Amino acid sequence: MSNFLLQLNKAFENRARLGIMSVLMVNDDVEFNRLKELLQLTDGNLASHIAALEKENFIEVRKQFIGKKPNTTYIATSEGKKAFSEHLDALEKMLNQIR
Repeated sequence: MSNFLLQLNKAFENRARLGIMSVLMVNDDVEFNRLKELLQLTDGNLASHIAALEKENFIEVRKQFIGKKPNTTYIATSEGKKAFSEHLDALEKMLNQIR
């Protein structure tokens, strides 16, 4: 089982980051407030986890104005999608070995 543990990505160990990537894997993009609502996180908590994923190049942040109001959306990068899929595959292999 330890081999599978080595394949897990530390960037996704946190519940919030796992949730962020899960949402982004099934949506083209997601706005900040929607992510905050779905994951029940505070502004600061979400922002810090977003920054960590952005630092790894797993997500892309797009900022724009709609009228005069700022709008921030997030998109999973191809690198992020690949890393998250590999993480999920490692989890699945680990669970299958335990059964």
